Amino acid sequence: MNLVRFLALSMVSTVLCFSVAEAADGKSDRPVRGGDPVVDEINKYLRQGWTDNEVEPSPEADDSEWLRRVYLDVVGHIPESGTVEKFLSEKNSGKRRELVSELVEDPRFVRHMTTVWANVLIGRNAPDRTSREGLEKFLRESFAKNRPWNEIVYDLLTAEGHFEQNGAVNFILGQLTGNPNRDDYAVEATAKATKIFLGMQVQCTQCHDHPFNDWKQNQFWEFNSFLRQVRRRDVDKYDAASGRNVDDYSELVRRDYEGPVYFETRQGLMKVAYPKYFDKEIDSGKKTNRRQQLAEVMAKSDGNQQVARAFVNRTWGHFMGYGFTRPVDDMGPHNPPSHPELLDFLTEEFVKSNYDVRQLVKWICNSEAYHLTSQFNPKNEIDNPSIGEIPLFSHMYVKALTVEQLYDSLIVATNADQAGKGSYEDAQRQKEVWLREFMRIFGGNEDDEPTLFSGTIPQALMLMNGDLTKQAISPDKGAFLTTVLSSPKLRNDNQRIQALYISALGRIPSRAEYAKIEKVMRQAPSPIMAYQDLYWALLNSNEFVLNH
Repeated sequence: MNLVRFLALSMVSTVLCFSVAEAADGKSDRPVRGGDPVVDEINKYLRQGWTDNEVEPSPEADDSEWLRRVYLDVVGHIPESGTVEKFLSEKNSGKRRELVSELVEDPRFVRHMTTVWANVLIGRNAPDRTSREGLEKFLRESFAKNRPWNEIVYDLLTAEGHFEQNGAVNFILGQLTGNPNRDDYAVEATAKATKIFLGMQVQCTQCHDHPFNDWKQNQFWEFNSFLRQVRRRDVDKYDAASGRNVDDYSELVRRDYEGPVYFETRQGLMKVAYPKYFDKEIDSGKKTNRRQQLAEVMAKSDGNQQVARAFVNRTWGHFMGYGFTRPVDDMGPHNPPSHPELLDFLTEEFVKSNYDVRQLVKWICNSEAYHLTSQFNPKNEIDNPSIGEIPLFSHMYVKALTVEQLYDSLIVATNADQAGKGSYEDAQRQKEVWLREFMRIFGGNEDDEPTLFSGTIPQALMLMNGDLTKQAISPDKGAFLTTVLSSPKLRNDNQRIQALYISALGRIPSRAEYAKIEKVMRQAPSPIMAYQDLYWALLNSNEFVLNH
């Protein structure tokens, strides 16, 4: 990092902090949002929480802050420059609600949801002989058709067949390893299914009663017995003439199994468990399709609606930074939700909507809390879950971008994949190389909470000095920076600076920022280097790498 670039980063970072704080002090003259009975009820529950805890919500975020947030959350990347300019110029008071409705119908919403849920179900690094492409195809088609969430869960629990022809098999396929006759063969599948679909962490109870919640050891094995009729089959096909492997694939097949499961307590006693979902017992005979029975009672006829409750909690956490429980997949009497009435209400409405994922997203994104700025005010400083406090949602919590959001946002901001490339194919190949490198450096634990900031030195170095960043500030033909500097519509420094700000941060710089930036730019050896340093600093700023 050269000295000028360092100075640019220091200056821009200082100015950015000032700018955001300045926005937070402003008074919002926007009306309280609502109009939808469900949204009104969400607002009522949250306001009651603010009153009970004597906190005052932060002002509403300005259009720039909110637009960037909703794009990152709903479609997975920052908005394009043209989108920002158009949205900021619109005077329609209902434009936010209209945009939410447009975005959930956008193919990019399907793409983002597919990525989010593929990561949840099998992780970023797909287990051996598991088809991430197959799973993504299943999820993509499901979200594109807006299939009810409980039907998606049903398919994931009951799927059989080839891992690409029926992509739903990959969830369970990815959890099965080792000898199918061993007692621990389906243990991981049991733990994952309860954690993801029911929001219950029961992995400890395979060995003993849970020390902190109501789950008992026998319940784990009762649940596990549903998954004893399945095994993976790995197939390698060889060409008889050449002896070469011409195909390999895996599939999920039905396995003959009947009777109970036996497990050993810590006291050394052998006990028996039959397939049972809470208080509902299932026939353990050979003819019973246990996975189908489990999916039926979990996803379609569970009076407790735990599948819906778990999905609502996780979705709320995706958009708001924290779920009603922390973590989102550890629900139960031992870990009461922050807003139990609101969680119950949203669960009921989600079920009434026939598990409509898009509708749930619209309710959350149109709620009053989702429109608040991320800045504290003096009367809501206690609302700080990052130090262990219960979330009150009196301001938006800052979230770290996922690796997919960061990568896609860099591409949107810079057109780096188009710079200096002779053809579409060249550009696509370069993009794939960068994405693999990003996944290698940034592809951490998908279980991390969105509000956990755990950047590493390699990650920081890659952002500062990686090939993608170098290409982003490249003066090559096709690069965004070159386009800005050569545009006849941008006739002076202020207009060019504004274009870089809108592209990277989705907002117009303040007067103070203009003044300080111009001062630093005068120290640069040349105008082009000054703009390169400025854009480099914007792309490395906290305002760019955080969702606020």
